[in-house]
Amino acid sequence: MILDQVIFNKKVQSKGFESDKSSERPLRSVMKALSWRVVGTIDTLLVSYYATGKFTLAASIATVDFLTKLVLYFFHERIWNRIKWGK
Repeated sequence: MILDQVIFNKKVQSKGFESDKSSERPLRSVMKALSWRVVGTIDTLLVSYYATGKFTLAASIATVDFLTKLVLYFFHERIWNRIKWGK
């Protein structure tokens, strides 16, 4: 299944050590997504608070932003990891 290949980096046939070592494991993609989302969420929280003047509303916006963009970034990373361009 293509989704398994994108997410878990399963390969039908290995292309050798050099090719395999240049790809990232899913856990690394998750950790990169989490660390980036922490930075992004702090930014969203501050901008939302500045725009609304209400911390509760800003925190709600930041929470939704964190969850949706975390998932999107993970899949974005996994797809780009499969693209050979620029490697």
